[in-house]
Amino acid sequence: MKTLAAVLRERGLPAPYAQSKPLSIEELDLDPPGPGEILVQMAAAGLCHSDLSVINGTRLWPLPLVLGHEACGHVREVGEGVTDLRPGDPVVFAFLPSCGHCPMCVAGRAALCEPGVAANRAGKLLRGTVRFQKPGAERVNHHSGVAGYSQFSVVARESVVKIDADIPMETAVLFGCAIMTGVGAVVNTARVAAGTSVAVFGAGGVGLSTIMGAKAVGAFPIIAVDRLESKLALAKQCGATHTVNSSSTDPAAAIRDLTHGGVETAFEAVGDENVIAQAFAATRRGGRTVCIGLTHPDRMLTIPALTITAEERTLMGSYMGSCVPQRDIPRFIAMYRAGLLPVDLLRTSIISLGEVNAAFDLLDSGEVARQVIRF
Repeated sequence: MKTLAAVLRERGLPAPYAQSKPLSIEELDLDPPGPGEILVQMAAAGLCHSDLSVINGTRLWPLPLVLGHEACGHVREVGEGVTDLRPGDPVVFAFLPSCGHCPMCVAGRAALCEPGVAANRAGKLLRGTVRFQKPGAERVNHHSGVAGYSQFSVVARESVVKIDADIPMETAVLFGCAIMTGVGAVVNTARVAAGTSVAVFGAGGVGLSTIMGAKAVGAFPIIAVDRLESKLALAKQCGATHTVNSSSTDPAAAIRDLTHGGVETAFEAVGDENVIAQAFAATRRGGRTVCIGLTHPDRMLTIPALTITAEERTLMGSYMGSCVPQRDIPRFIAMYRAGLLPVDLLRTSIISLGEVNAAFDLLDSGEVARQVIRF
């Protein structure tokens, strides 16, 4: 079948992207689903900083590539062996498929699935296939096993979670990355306890989701750190009790002063080694720093080594919110239904596929939380 998709063919093109147009809207051929795969008609896809990192070359994926890893849609066809989904079922994507059998999956750490990450890095689906091609037999790779910026996509069954049909698609899409990553970091990775102090560095889509998660579990205070006042105002709507503008003050010093020594848990949701160091400096003795943002692979982090031992501080990583998607996406949707997660605050605007390049300029400027492509 034919599909229209946003294809990245060259990384590192300069901003503004509305002019350089790193993503071209192309008609591709899409093979039918093979064993263990499904065909999905996309309903919505989000623009995340991780997608921007692929465009600017921070994250190196095999090209050409159909971009997009945060998405939702409806099943249109199932391949051989898929018995628990049927055409019409609404699904949310997980950007790392979990095989269920590797050592990490068996240990309950699906976000670290070894075959899943190997397939993602190769631009392939979980079973090693590539289903997009340009007429003339040029293969086009899948981003994170999702390829969300396409009208249709073939994916591994393990890449989707079935959801209830009454969730609006422009809301459901946010559970595929922003909510899963941010809320998951709070409840799965850090296991933040009620009444404990939290700071969140970065008030983008993931950082705001982290603030929502901290609010939902009863953390206090919840301190949001960002360089833009507009983002800090949105952070307060999402549950922050205090804000710090890092463009005008040292955030670590301000947080230590506010909390009389530092927070118990700091989250870094920017993807910058200097911000990680600031977050670490903002924690108290015995505190934890949870790194959510994806830094450039060549960047190195410097922190005082003695504090790890003498002050029992902890530096932790959180990928995909340490989630098991089949367990956590329904759980987080239930929290949304209960009014605990004001997910719709994340959605800045709804755009068309053809507006995607200009939309990445807005994301690059830091002016928006989540822009959503509606198909």
